[in-house]
Amino acid sequence: MNTVSAAEALVTQLESYGVEYVFGTCGHTNIALLDALGPSSITFVIARHEQAAAHAADGYARATGCPGVLLTHVGPGMMNAVTGVATAALDSVPLVVITGDVPSYYYGRHPHQEVNLHADADQTAIYRPFCKRTWQVQRVQDLPRVTERAFWTAASGRPGTVVVNIPMDLFNRQVAPYDGDHPLPGHQGAAGLEEATAERIAQALLEAERPLLYFGGGIRSPQARAALLRLAEHLDIPLAHSLMGKGIAPDQHPLLLGMPGFWGLETTHEYTKGADVVLALATRFAETDASSWESTYTWNFPPSKLIQIDIDPAEIGRNYPVHIGAVADVGLALDSITAAVLSRRDEPVTRAAVRETIAAARRSVFDAARTAGRSDDFPLRPQRILADLRDTLPEDAVLVTDVGWNKNGVAQCYELPEQGRFITPGGASTMGFGPAAAVGVQIAQPDRVVVALIGDGGMSAQLPAVPMAVEQGAPVIFVVMNNRAHGTIADLQASSFGRSYGCEFTDAEGRSYSPDFARYGEACGADGYAVSSPADLRKALENALARRRPAVLDVPMVNEPVPTPGHWNIKDIYAGRFPADTV
Repeated sequence: MNTVSAAEALVTQLESYGVEYVFGTCGHTNIALLDALGPSSITFVIARHEQAAAHAADGYARATGCPGVLLTHVGPGMMNAVTGVATAALDSVPLVVITGDVPSYYYGRHPHQEVNLHADADQTAIYRPFCKRTWQVQRVQDLPRVTERAFWTAASGRPGTVVVNIPMDLFNRQVAPYDGDHPLPGHQGAAGLEEATAERIAQALLEAERPLLYFGGGIRSPQARAALLRLAEHLDIPLAHSLMGKGIAPDQHPLLLGMPGFWGLETTHEYTKGADVVLALATRFAETDASSWESTYTWNFPPSKLIQIDIDPAEIGRNYPVHIGAVADVGLALDSITAAVLSRRDEPVTRAAVRETIAAARRSVFDAARTAGRSDDFPLRPQRILADLRDTLPEDAVLVTDVGWNKNGVAQCYELPEQGRFITPGGASTMGFGPAAAVGVQIAQPDRVVVALIGDGGMSAQLPAVPMAVEQGAPVIFVVMNNRAHGTIADLQASSFGRSYGCEFTDAEGRSYSPDFARYGEACGADGYAVSSPADLRKALENALARRRPAVLDVPMVNEPVPTPGHWNIKDIYAGRFPADTV
């Protein structure tokens, strides 16, 4: 009988699943798989650090909707990837992590690089708190079945991350060629709503005087987005989004209030606090989106009635009591609710006063940002950087952000075009996500303009992203908003404690310090642009767009806090104020 190595059989199985790219790093435990990838149709994207590889695979998955695939080595390699894999997990991104492990027959002997001390051969335990499932492959015969289960689990239900841990000797064992006997089942998505539940929700929305639709990043398919707007427009219901929901409804939509919570807007909070019925879709009511769940500021359940629909039953009622809760695919649920609404009222509802209020509030936000964006101060104000980006980038550009102004400020006051895309690390808010994730997005969508909008802290955390972009020919534009500090935290410390010790970058003499990121880009083979005057940024962006090469723009920026109309309990904690039940 013809045989092949298990590594070769695994590569054939990955090809049958439509895998085009594997991101990762090499190590002695996984080079048998790398060798099998070499002659295949799958491209291996090499990274200089496993966290960069994980973020790149994450970005690829977010851009395509297909599982990203990450390959790591035993021990330190696997541990280096933890932050990137957790970032994907907390944002419900499908990611399949394949890890090489020590030889199966060395169990209990603590071989080279194995994670052990108080437990033997248990490296997958590190991933269990946030992964949907981890597998320790024991027999080579189980590998095809486990691989099929891994891809199914990563993409089904609430998407997430999974780990397949494979002892290195299994890769080299001989097996029959993969013959397609473990195909991926047809799936994607949970069931819709029961008819009775859809009827109850429709009735509640029709009877509400101040209804509100609140949605999160779990609304991903075009069908679900269209269904959301169809319901909102028929009943003229205001829309609010979480941080992760930015871009699901166009920023120009006349019913869109914007984002609530710490970085939310006062007008949005008037609606969130005053709504009598809130239909929440695919959102977990994260702390910063909910003003630390304190009813004084954002959400007020009760007396507001919460109707919550999510694909994950664990999210229903986690942070607020529900009036109606349902586990369902949100797109299918919205279709059912809309059908039930139309059966009761086929004439659209008109709330002209609501639209006028929303329009005025949104104009004030965007106009204020544009006014600040006309400033010729140097270093540049952050609003000026966002304004130049908005005016220069094509309508369908993808903004991949990190943390700080580039995330919170963009979500708050950047008027994202309808064809544009906003990708950000929400659940983990990981500094260093942006640079490498942008490379993964660019690989997935080579014809779109992809901008990594990042602070100097985030850029410093993931310098390996630049050579990765160069090696892949990925024309990512890295825009470094350089305030020579971990700026958001420096502002927070200064406002709470009167100084910003340990948050600002200085040299040995205490002078403000920053690497020259433009020259770093050039050293890696990318184009480098050092912005030295207000007019330089737009010129650099235009040049980078025209050249379609990896480019690093070093943009000096004043350290200016993002406005925070909402509330976050951390400020109370710094001031020594605590909830009554903790005193």
